[in-house]
Amino acid sequence: MTGYSSNKADIQKRLRRIEGQVRGLQNMVDEDRYCIDILDQVAAATRALQAVAIALLDDHLGHCVADALASGGADANEKVREASQAIARIVRS
Repeated sequence: MTGYSSNKADIQKRLRRIEGQVRGLQNMVDEDRYCIDILDQVAAATRALQAVAIALLDDHLGHCVADALASGGADANEKVREASQAIARIVRS
Protein backbone atom coordinates (compact mmCIF):
# COMPACT_ATOMS: atom_id res chain seq x y z
CA MET A 1 0.00 0.00 0.00
CA THR A 2 1.33 3.43 -0.93
CA GLY A 3 1.50 6.33 1.46
CA TYR A 4 -0.89 8.39 -0.64
CA SER A 5 -3.59 5.70 -0.89
CA SER A 6 -5.97 7.60 1.36
CA ASN A 7 -5.50 10.79 -0.72
CA LYS A 8 -5.36 9.15 -4.15
CA ALA A 9 -8.64 10.64 -5.40
CA ASP A 10 -7.58 14.14 -4.33
CA ILE A 11 -4.17 13.79 -5.97
CA GLN A 12 -5.75 12.53 -9.20
CA LYS A 13 -8.20 15.44 -9.16
CA ARG A 14 -5.34 17.92 -8.72
CA LEU A 15 -3.35 16.30 -11.54
CA ARG A 16 -6.35 16.44 -13.89
CA ARG A 17 -6.73 20.13 -13.07
CA ILE A 18 -3.02 20.68 -13.83
CA GLU A 19 -3.42 18.75 -17.08
CA GLY A 20 -6.18 21.19 -18.01
CA GLN A 21 -3.93 24.11 -17.12
CA VAL A 22 -1.20 22.78 -19.40
CA ARG A 23 -3.69 22.31 -22.25
CA GLY A 24 -4.76 25.90 -21.62
CA LEU A 25 -1.14 26.98 -21.94
CA GLN A 26 -0.87 25.21 -25.28
CA ASN A 27 -3.98 27.04 -26.46
CA MET A 28 -2.59 30.35 -25.27
CA VAL A 29 0.55 29.79 -27.35
CA ASP A 30 -1.56 28.67 -30.34
CA GLU A 31 -3.55 31.91 -30.01
CA ASP A 32 -0.37 34.04 -29.75
CA ARG A 33 -1.39 35.40 -26.36
CA TYR A 34 0.72 37.96 -24.52
CA CYS A 35 3.96 36.51 -23.08
CA ILE A 36 3.35 37.72 -19.53
CA ASP A 37 -0.12 36.17 -19.47
CA ILE A 38 1.38 32.83 -20.48
CA LEU A 39 4.15 33.16 -17.91
CA ASP A 40 1.57 33.85 -15.19
CA GLN A 41 -0.22 30.63 -16.11
CA VAL A 42 3.07 28.69 -16.19
CA ALA A 43 3.77 29.95 -12.66
CA ALA A 44 0.29 28.84 -11.54
CA ALA A 45 0.78 25.35 -13.02
CA THR A 46 4.21 25.13 -11.39
CA ARG A 47 2.77 26.04 -7.99
CA ALA A 48 0.03 23.44 -8.47
CA LEU A 49 2.61 20.75 -9.26
CA GLN A 50 4.65 21.77 -6.25
CA ALA A 51 1.56 21.44 -4.06
CA VAL A 52 1.06 17.89 -5.35
CA ALA A 53 4.72 17.11 -4.67
CA ILE A 54 4.43 18.42 -1.10
CA ALA A 55 1.26 16.39 -0.51
CA LEU A 56 2.96 13.23 -1.81
CA LEU A 57 6.05 13.91 0.29
CA ASP A 58 3.93 14.47 3.38
CA ASP A 59 2.13 11.17 2.80
CA HIS A 60 5.45 9.41 2.17
CA LEU A 61 6.94 10.72 5.41
CA GLY A 62 3.82 9.95 7.41
CA HIS A 63 3.38 6.43 6.08
CA CYS A 64 6.37 4.89 4.31
CA VAL A 65 9.15 6.51 6.32
CA ALA A 66 7.32 6.27 9.64
CA ASP A 67 6.62 2.55 9.09
CA ALA A 68 10.23 1.89 8.10
CA LEU A 69 11.54 3.76 11.14
CA ALA A 70 9.24 1.76 13.41
CA SER A 71 10.59 -1.47 11.87
CA GLY A 72 14.19 -0.27 12.03
CA GLY A 73 17.12 -1.73 10.11
CA ALA A 74 18.57 -0.85 6.74
CA ASP A 75 15.15 -0.18 5.23
CA ALA A 76 14.66 2.72 7.64
CA ASN A 77 17.93 4.33 6.59
CA GLU A 78 17.04 3.85 2.93
CA LYS A 79 13.59 5.46 3.33
CA VAL A 80 15.10 8.46 5.11
CA ARG A 81 17.74 8.80 2.37
CA GLU A 82 15.06 8.62 -0.34
CA ALA A 83 12.98 11.28 1.43
CA SER A 84 16.01 13.56 1.79
CA GLN A 85 16.78 13.20 -1.92
CA ALA A 86 13.15 13.91 -2.83
CA ILE A 87 13.17 17.05 -0.68
CA ALA A 88 16.38 18.19 -2.39
CA ARG A 89 14.79 17.69 -5.84
CA ILE A 90 11.72 19.67 -4.80
CA VAL A 91 13.82 22.50 -3.41
CA ARG A 92 15.90 22.69 -6.60
CA SER A 93 12.84 22.83 -8.85
